[in-house]
Amino acid sequence: MKNIALALCCAAPLLASAAAFTLESPDLPAGKPIPDAYVFNSFGCKGGNVSPTLTWKNAPKETKSFALTVYDPDAPTGSGWWHWLMINIPADTKELAQGAGDPSAGKAPAGSLQMRTDFGKPGWGGPCPPVGDKPHRYIFTLHALKTDKLDLPQEAPAAMVGYNINGNTIAKASFTARYGR
Repeated sequence: MKNIALALCCAAPLLASAAAFTLESPDLPAGKPIPDAYVFNSFGCKGGNVSPTLTWKNAPKETKSFALTVYDPDAPTGSGWWHWLMINIPADTKELAQGAGDPSAGKAPAGSLQMRTDFGKPGWGGPCPPVGDKPHRYIFTLHALKTDKLDLPQEAPAAMVGYNINGNTIAKASFTARYGR
């Protein structure tokens, strides 16, 4: 019993110092509204519709791939709004470059797949909440997955993509950005 207590005592500082899995964006300053460069360019919005740079660190060692979701739970749909879904991001990836959400730009990591969003097509669709609505929350979540590939068709609905992501997630990192008009 004494040896177990000693082992736990010595291991506790190591566990406490383990760095957290984090996701952030230098393009989306904390506490500030999402800049116009990343806002949708339709539905009455006049933004650049460019996906922001995303960086992450300290993913679990057993990560075999990543999946990214960007979700607005405040959209007046009864089910929220999916703004970006990307799967099969290779495990050695640490960043998505600004503009990687445009499937035609060639900036997404090789092997990754951008899925259909609630805008009806794959890739980034920036924020564009209704005029006068409270600022909406945009939850950026990076999932570390236990599989190297989710075998889904690109036109799979967001609920199916989410089901497969959540069934394979070993860890996730997230942050929330806001935008209103």
